Amino acid sequence: IYKVGTGPRGKSAHRRLKHIAGTDTLRPEIITWAQSARKAGYTTATLGKWHLSKDPLPYGFDLNIGGGHSGSPPRGYLPPHGKVAGLKNAPKDEYLTDRLSEEAIRFIESNRKKPWLVYLTHFAVHTPLQAKEKDRKYFAAKKPGKLHNHAIMAGMIKSVDDGVGRIIAKLEELKLKDNTVILFGSDNGGYGPATSMHPLKGYKGTYYEGGIRVPFFVNWPGVVKPGTRCSTPIAAVDMHPTIRAICGGKLPAGQIQDGVNLLPLFKGETIAQRPIYWHFPAYLQSYKQTNEQRDLLFRTRPCSIIRRGRYKLHEYLEDGALELYDLQSDIRERN
Repeated sequence: IYKVGTGPRGKSAHRRLKHIAGTDTLRPEIITWAQSARKAGYTTATLGKWHLSKDPLPYGFDLNIGGGHSGSPPRGYLPPHGKVAGLKNAPKDEYLTDRLSEEAIRFIESNRKKPWLVYLTHFAVHTPLQAKEKDRKYFAAKKPGKLHNHAIMAGMIKSVDDGVGRIIAKLEELKLKDNTVILFGSDNGGYGPATSMHPLKGYKGTYYEGGIRVPFFVNWPGVVKPGTRCSTPIAAVDMHPTIRAICGGKLPAGQIQDGVNLLPLFKGETIAQRPIYWHFPAYLQSYKQTNEQRDLLFRTRPCSIIRRGRYKLHEYLEDGALELYDLQSDIRERN
């Protein structure tokens, strides 16, 4: 089994390919969905993780709280929040996830009489693993489940859930709920040492289903029928054309569009089957695996993945090795 080191952040005799430095900043000439929404008359806010530049405001936002180059909270989830934009002089014991939810509520209240768009990207449940002590104790006192028994991770998830609940309650109070679209999703699978992706193989940082298959929810009164399910595969790049379609925004001529508009799926219709791609020509560091994941001694090595319908093909770029899976009959990617 092939083990890898820490990619560009360290050296490893196991790495077969040289690291080629890329960019860590979104090119300013690329028009974002936020810019399209603002041009269509929406007031916009980004709250939490940005990870695409030092300052998200030039990319189409009127308000930024928390957004910068960091992919995790620079000083954790408790004060002082330090370099987190807009969060100086935080109250003692203020939990970052709670604060971001409250800032979203303030923004909605102050803009309730005009079109608005909130991009709330909680740092939770990203490391460092830190929960409010009362939530940690609450879950620690419970009997562990078959899949999850990490009280701190559970507490972090609870803070996200509680925040979503408070935002929805505010929308109802302001009589905005029936005129609001809520999109809720995640960018990758669970953190291996703290959560299980069973029955899926892999976890965050791998390109097995446990690393890339995530839930996605849509709440849109009058458009999305409550309780319905959709099995059509989608990807995060689909959010760009979908949000533009919702807001009435336009894409400049000549800009490439990777995703597709998902509004037909929201309405119970269909879209044409198309391949979905993941391309990761780099190495990620490993971490201590759970018993369930001992067969995966790496987070990932350079690879490209394509999914079309029931079939999924892995190509490993060091040696061209291929793995083909039928996800309909083998969701655990064993054969």
